[in-house]
Amino acid sequence: MGTEFTVDLYAKDEPTATQIAEEAFEEIDRLEALLSNYQPTSELARISREAGNGPITTDPETFAFLTRSQYWSRESNGAFDITVGPLLRAWGFYFHGGRVPTDAELSALRSQVGWQNIVLDASTRTVQFRNHQPMDLDPGSIGKGFAVDRVVALLRAQGITSAFLSAGGSTLYAIGTPPGEPGWPVNIPDPVTPGKIIDTVLLQDESLSTGACTEKFFIKDGHRYCHIFNPLTMRPVEGMLQTTVIDPSATDSDALSTVAFVLDPAATRAFFEPLRSTRVLLFTKGATGPSCLAIHWPNEACRAFEPSNK
Repeated sequence: MGTEFTVDLYAKDEPTATQIAEEAFEEIDRLEALLSNYQPTSELARISREAGNGPITTDPETFAFLTRSQYWSRESNGAFDITVGPLLRAWGFYFHGGRVPTDAELSALRSQVGWQNIVLDASTRTVQFRNHQPMDLDPGSIGKGFAVDRVVALLRAQGITSAFLSAGGSTLYAIGTPPGEPGWPVNIPDPVTPGKIIDTVLLQDESLSTGACTEKFFIKDGHRYCHIFNPLTMRPVEGMLQTTVIDPSATDSDALSTVAFVLDPAATRAFFEPLRSTRVLLFTKGATGPSCLAIHWPNEACRAFEPSNK
């Protein structure tokens, strides 16, 4: 999945822990073979190629993945969208180069981008594309979370009650707590001051996902371009520093960290206010400097950000 997965777990003895950890990594490999957009043999790649020609029957797991992706696309009015693959290619992010496409190039891609083009039929478990052409489905903003949730289910089925999973450090999940501890500690970094910690949260039976452009970006003519796109403008998001979302589901926290990154702060507040089980910490940088927004999150984190000193 283009990243590093780690699993820390407690079991009755070392051989048992080793065996269960190996099963966890095998599950991750299995899901990568199913959902990768880098492997032409994956089920997701097959759907991208063929669903423009008519309905494609897929397996229950892939259908569940696409159904949840469509749910958050619909709820966020397209702020989250797995059809952004053509944009990542056009802007050079698939090949670590980086380029600024012309308006004409982006206009030509308009028909290839848009979650509304994906038609799911639960009665037949089929997928087809309304635009009658191949699409480039990109699971990058939800796939890691989906894999983490599946591994969590596997570990719980094996009787594990204390474990911590990390998918590239951007999506985490805590099962239970470490022995004798109140939770698994996770530091929230200051997006402006390297090495500074804004907050430390104790996770227990919940997931934390972070959206940021500290690793995937390029600079052209002095301007920094982020790998997270606003699907409506077809351009990288501007003015967002970092988003952190805590939710009971890793699939959802992964997708929602992108929703929070794409929406403006006012729209983010309106979107997340009804989601009482989801916590959001948002850092932006506008004309007046950096700012912080906490939703269902203690305000001490925003005070620790000290935007006046940035």
